Amino acid sequence: MIAAAAALLVSGVVLSASLGQLPIGPAQVVGSLARAIGIDNGAAPDDRLIEQTLRQIRFPRVAMSLLVGATLAVAGGVMQAVFGNPLAEPGVVGVSSGAALGAAAAITFGLSAFGGWSIAAFAFLGSLAATLVVYATARAQGRTEIVTLLLTGIAVNAFGGAGLALLMFLGDTQSREQIVFWQLGSMNGSRWDEVLVVAVVGIAATAIAVVLARQYDLLALGDRTAAHLGVKVERLRILSVVLVALMTGVGVAFVGIIAFVGLVVPHLVRMLLGPSHRTLLIASALGGATLLVWADLLARTLVPAADMPIGMLTSLVGGPFFYWLISRNRRRSGGWA
Repeated sequence: MIAAAAALLVSGVVLSASLGQLPIGPAQVVGSLARAIGIDNGAAPDDRLIEQTLRQIRFPRVAMSLLVGATLAVAGGVMQAVFGNPLAEPGVVGVSSGAALGAAAAITFGLSAFGGWSIAAFAFLGSLAATLVVYATARAQGRTEIVTLLLTGIAVNAFGGAGLALLMFLGDTQSREQIVFWQLGSMNGSRWDEVLVVAVVGIAATAIAVVLARQYDLLALGDRTAAHLGVKVERLRILSVVLVALMTGVGVAFVGIIAFVGLVVPHLVRMLLGPSHRTLLIASALGGATLLVWADLLARTLVPAADMPIGMLTSLVGGPFFYWLISRNRRRSGGWA
């Protein structure tokens, strides 16, 4: 499974950088990548326009797709571990909406408390607030109630949607255009400085999550058992909540709402490779990167001379999958209990 995902990832990266309004051969893409890391070769493009297109437009977009996909998938895996439920996902339970609302507030009101990092910082604060609300509401007597989890997610998403609509009403034309960007989700216009921020935050948070993987395995045995085995349960949950908010917030801050990646990828990985969280999180990062780079490729090529919102594509795939997952769990348990 991992080898197949890696092959899909590599082919997706090359195709995504090759296809577009300016067709570029796969050999030129590989040659340009090799030259960028200091390997001289004869396949690198000599045309300055092609080289600039790759380095300034397509490579940053591909890199952002890889990083955001991996980060959202790991965030979903961590959230599922914390809630002990395969239906938990940043978009489903409203974390993405909270992040987008925070970023939109920064845009509309011109908040600049954190300088150039203000939009990303307020996106993180919004996602953290949404995560804490969902966590506090869904936990009861040491367990997570699935009905409460879903209903809280619906409420948070509804509030986030209403808040975005209000901010669009209050903002000027430029603010409205940016808020629409959050709602649809797109990799278009990704820049290297933004990629660097997502890379630093995403890689660091993923590394911390992988280090905590063994504690997630013990947490799956139940709070009391995990505590007897040395896990500080509440501290682990609080740290995990911050990690999820951080990973979701930094992704949403730059590319907008991209739903269901954190639901679909970890669940499929768990079905194929088992519940061990170290393997699950690493494979989810690979699967999320693969999924989003292909989704972005489809977003750019399905409609000629148009760039479809990538969040719309992931929702078209993730929505039916979420319905199937709910139906499957309901048949297995005979209800929601």
